[in-house]
Amino acid sequence: MNILHTIAGGPVGGAERFFVDLAIALQEAGHDSRAVMRPNEARGQLLDQAGVRHADVPFKRWLDFTTPRTIRRMAKDMQADIVLAWMGRAARATPEGDYARIARHGGYYNLSSFRGFDAQVCNTPDLVRYLTEGGFDPDTVHFIPNFTPIDPRPPLARADFETPDDAPLLLAMGRMHDAKAFDVTLDALAMTPGAWLWIAGAGPLEAELRQQARDLGIDGRVRWLGWRDDPGRLLRTADICVFPSRTEPFGNVIIAAWAHGTPVVTADATGPAWLVRDGEDALLVPKNNAEAVAASIARLRNDDTLAARLVAAGSARVEAEFSQSACLERYLSLFAQVKERRG
Repeated sequence: MNILHTIAGGPVGGAERFFVDLAIALQEAGHDSRAVMRPNEARGQLLDQAGVRHADVPFKRWLDFTTPRTIRRMAKDMQADIVLAWMGRAARATPEGDYARIARHGGYYNLSSFRGFDAQVCNTPDLVRYLTEGGFDPDTVHFIPNFTPIDPRPPLARADFETPDDAPLLLAMGRMHDAKAFDVTLDALAMTPGAWLWIAGAGPLEAELRQQARDLGIDGRVRWLGWRDDPGRLLRTADICVFPSRTEPFGNVIIAAWAHGTPVVTADATGPAWLVRDGEDALLVPKNNAEAVAASIARLRNDDTLAARLVAAGSARVEAEFSQSACLERYLSLFAQVKERRG
């Protein structure tokens, strides 16, 4: 199967990370997986290392003739069977051609960008609902969850980040904007004496969050790691993953924590509320409730049996529902169905 990905995306983000994971997984499975994407040095290096060929284009909002022309040329050169458009801007820039167009949804996007595509892929059941209620034919809307590659490498050395080996270590990951509720995580840390927090992420709220940490008097227990490409190693190093997003369609971080043996505290945004089973594979708290986050952290610190049970159940969920092989099989099955339907 020959698959061309088109993606504009931001400098960092969960959808952008999963695009890289899927493009590489397809290539490693023996398919021709290529990409037309907005320039991004880190993503480009990861794709290069995996042998995924890519072309960099501007994805301008207006008067952009280069991007669709490049998509057409690369699709023709590789005899693409499928063009998988990631998010709205890429969908708008992806022209019709001698290939099937599939749109991949990881959020509640403006649906006008995706009309006329052969199929839609959603990573949560609620997004399937959103698209079908928005007028898409239910037979063309498909649910395929995300997977996370398992990093076999060992934990990182805490000393490299000036963190005591014996301190309870919390980890928060994601883009620094309001939806991810890093402010709630910082408030919870202030209620958790002795714990340290690693924040792996970047975004527009970083300066504001750093000031919040100083105002709370916890800046000495926070380490700002920037955006990282080794989430598995970070998770293996941490004792607890804290993920109290206000808005979260899916929750890639939860799957990654499960895959790497780290207990999770998360909030009841749409994705996590569907994804986790409270008290079985994660601890679920109300959104915007730092006290509840701190209380759940304390539960895990004081109950090793609970933490171990959550980790075991999360690992089982990954194996049964969110493994790379299972998700890849579903993508390839959909690609084959859509290709056959087009004749």
